Amino acid sequence: MISDPIRPRLVLVTTPLTDADAETKTRAALAGGDVASVLIDPAGRDAAAFQAFAERLVPLIQAAGAAAIVVDDTRAAGRAKADGLHLSDGDLEALGEAVSRHQPRLIVGASGFETRHEALEAGERMPDYLMFGRFGGDAEAAPHPKSLALAEWWAEIVEIPCILLGGSDLATLDAAAETGAEFVALSRAVFGAEADPEAAVRTANATFDAFFERISQ
Repeated sequence: MISDPIRPRLVLVTTPLTDADAETKTRAALAGGDVASVLIDPAGRDAAAFQAFAERLVPLIQAAGAAAIVVDDTRAAGRAKADGLHLSDGDLEALGEAVSRHQPRLIVGASGFETRHEALEAGERMPDYLMFGRFGGDAEAAPHPKSLALAEWWAEIVEIPCILLGGSDLATLDAAAETGAEFVALSRAVFGAEADPEAAVRTANATFDAFFERISQ
């Protein structure tokens, strides 16, 4: 039982998007309901291609009231006028430097810390959030068991918010919400080839609403 019930908010991760469908699918997803932020993932693009990708998406995301967070590219984040920077490689020194250099002008978050000890060390650098789960690591229907366990442990004892990367099947969202994570990220479930982005975001928000109503009774 969650000791302090919360309704998680949705985060989107752009990993599956191609350059051709990025704007259409992102716009559709943002039309589906509440989205806290969008993590814009290079996903193998070179620096120039990712710069162009980020510059196309950031204004759409911000216009919808969500935070646009660029992954692993400080220069692209600055040029695209993003709201934040996410570091994915689990590098404590780089995280500490980013926090010192960019907060509070930018949201600074991180992932890649895969043990409790690593996560606590990252938390000592005072990022705005930590994410549990790897970009592109949502091929299975449910969230990765290690990510679930870390998110549940973290949410119970640490005040810094966490994002849990959910699975590819929206039917598993309750398991993600039950961890107590403040945010649940979806990628393939919203932007995969077979997904309807707007419907997926609508379904995710309805699931979170129903979950919160149930645990608050």
